[in-house]
Amino acid sequence: MSKFLPDPAAQHRNNAQYSSLAKERKEFSTRKDEHISIALAESSPVELDSGFKNYRLEHNALPEVNFSEIDTSLNVLGRRMNLPIMISPITGGSEKSKKINKSLSELANDFKIGFAVGSQRGALTNSSLEVTYKIRKYAPDILVFANFGAVQLNYGFSIDECRRAIEMIDADAIVLHLNPLHEVFQAGGNTNFSGLLHKIEKICSKLEAPVVVKEVGYGIAASAAQKLADVGVYAVDVAGAGSISWPEIERKRSKDVVVHNASKAFIGWGNPTAECIENIAAHVKNIKIIASGGVRNGVDIAKSIALGADFCGNASEFLKRATVSRSECEIFMESLILELKTAMLCTSCKNISELKKAKIKKIV
Repeated sequence: MSKFLPDPAAQHRNNAQYSSLAKERKEFSTRKDEHISIALAESSPVELDSGFKNYRLEHNALPEVNFSEIDTSLNVLGRRMNLPIMISPITGGSEKSKKINKSLSELANDFKIGFAVGSQRGALTNSSLEVTYKIRKYAPDILVFANFGAVQLNYGFSIDECRRAIEMIDADAIVLHLNPLHEVFQAGGNTNFSGLLHKIEKICSKLEAPVVVKEVGYGIAASAAQKLADVGVYAVDVAGAGSISWPEIERKRSKDVVVHNASKAFIGWGNPTAECIENIAAHVKNIKIIASGGVRNGVDIAKSIALGADFCGNASEFLKRATVSRSECEIFMESLILELKTAMLCTSCKNISELKKAKIKKIV
């Protein structure tokens, strides 16, 4: 066949490849939209309480602090945050999630808090999805985290994908999330979690940006945090029990009766967020702690910092409001500020450094 004429076989292969990519994009986008819809339904049983109600900050009736001078800011990786909270990974990979990412990244930039995109796995295998994650133009001044599942390091991903994920959104750091319970119940989930610690160590030693390891709702125990600290992980996001139930979300997506039955056994599974923070702070000294998983208000933030967290994260509360209006998001942010500053006043803390030393005790 002449090299100047079209090759029907090659054209067929190209068409098949395009069709496969289009199908993959549709399936990925559909899954992300279903995750959002089910998470917003608020009908999932809460697996465990986050544990914050079991801790009490000591109230100081004579704080000797001027409320108007309380400073809630801190510096993280060279970026100034006005509050010790970030918008935790939520979504990406569909038109619906693109709008949510735009809205929340703009909010984060206006209030000068951190922001993390949802898993970029889809965009790393299908470049047409990249636009749904590109938020830096809406958030030029804030701490931004890239993100994909650590388990992907056992399915072909490497430091190259880490670099691409960071470059895609001009991120300051990358989150490698751990989600064994979720992957088991997700249709087609990736469940080979063997040997990941060594691969995470290689990423930490070669990657130019800091690495954060995050759970997705079941907590990171001190023993796991120590192993991650030992291989060079910058921070753990404990993401403890007390928020979104991924087995319940996948149960509602699945038509498999076995998945329906088995997922119910894990209602109540996981490590409460407050306990994760306290235990890691007490036993692991060379790693930063991000508190998420049921951190719903300014008092929870204050308790987290007092227990040993460096800053906090939340996804569900922001997601709920982002799908209503910008005004709802702003009201939530202003409420967080008022709650946190009031907690700091009533514990005689003028800044975040002092809040880390506030008196807190377990009451149950």
